Amino acid sequence: MSKLNDLIKEFCPDGVEYVKIKDCFNRLKGTPITAGKMKEIENENGGIRVFAGGKTVVNANEEDIPNANIIRVPAVLVQSRGVIDVVYFESPFTFKNEMWAYTHDEEVTVKYLFYVLKNNIQTFRDSASGMGSLPQISLPVTEEFIIPLPPLSVQEEIVRILDNFTELTAELIAELTAELTARKKQYEYYRDRLFTFDDDTFEWKPLGDIGEVRMCKRIMKEQTLDKGDIPFYKIGTFGKEANAFISRELFNEYKSKYNYPKVGEVLISASGTIGRAVIFDGRDAYFQDSNIVWIENNEACVLNKYLFHFYKIAKWYIAEGGTIQRLYNENLKKTNIPVPYPDDVEKSLAEQQRIVDILDRFDILCNDISSGLPAEIKARQQQYEYYRDKLLTFPRAEIEV
Repeated sequence: MSKLNDLIKEFCPDGVEYVKIKDCFNRLKGTPITAGKMKEIENENGGIRVFAGGKTVVNANEEDIPNANIIRVPAVLVQSRGVIDVVYFESPFTFKNEMWAYTHDEEVTVKYLFYVLKNNIQTFRDSASGMGSLPQISLPVTEEFIIPLPPLSVQEEIVRILDNFTELTAELIAELTAELTARKKQYEYYRDRLFTFDDDTFEWKPLGDIGEVRMCKRIMKEQTLDKGDIPFYKIGTFGKEANAFISRELFNEYKSKYNYPKVGEVLISASGTIGRAVIFDGRDAYFQDSNIVWIENNEACVLNKYLFHFYKIAKWYIAEGGTIQRLYNENLKKTNIPVPYPDDVEKSLAEQQRIVDILDRFDILCNDISSGLPAEIKARQQQYEYYRDKLLTFPRAEIEV
């Protein structure tokens, strides 16, 4: 960093010039090609990379690409539809002509632009407007975007630092990801072992014998809100972030009159992703009837946390037919749970708790975003983004008129 500071003091002590991208970079056009044609010409040994919307990328032979406009210089591709992002590419490539790319006479300036755009990618994503169900940005979003453009020697040093930092961060994240994968496999191994009992030490019990199947009262679409105090979870948002809400008044009324889960009970997805389970933490929320259900269990014989861990490997009796998989209540009741030491409740609960304690530790290490390896990966990525932002922030030079 001391070398960069010296360069800034020498070449731009009073700030740097800010310019519109369209005024300093050459915009490149792509190739008119359909997704179907890309699939047709795909060849893993092809020498041309072809980019389309979203994450669609193929390799192809140049002679197979109709009306090809091949980019043979380092360039920054703006992915403008579906997945809003930017890609730096040096080898020959082309792209679906709904996108565009930028290049410059100075190769280092192209890489510098990539880092600047990547640093501001959230700005572009925020400006994306839906075209049908897909986000999309228009050409002026980048053409008119204003960036700091320091002298070439400063750009070179910034690119050198960020290239090194990018490589080191990628290596570290790859190591952490490999460690996370290993931990998950270890968790799955011990989970499977812990739920394997000797024939004389356990008994299969159907969920219907453990407790009644419960669900919230139905909420009609016209009762939901785009914004509100109480999140309403449906199939697609269960276990994620709600995109619908209900009023506080309706929530209080329904909670007092109808079924509502108790803290610690396990909510189960009975439609779509069968068996996805979430332990209810007591925060005010409402859940779509019949698609999100739970077993009303007093834990006298079987712990809810024990059920939660077993649900991940349970054999669910899924109804046949239909476009969406569904777990009806009668089928849910048939799901068998291995209960250890069924003739000794105290010993059974102690064994269940022992299994839960072991699996909870693995679960936290693997999945909890506030601790363990996922948090470490997130922290490293945030650290990289913080320093990248610092390196690309400059005071604006005063331009004499």
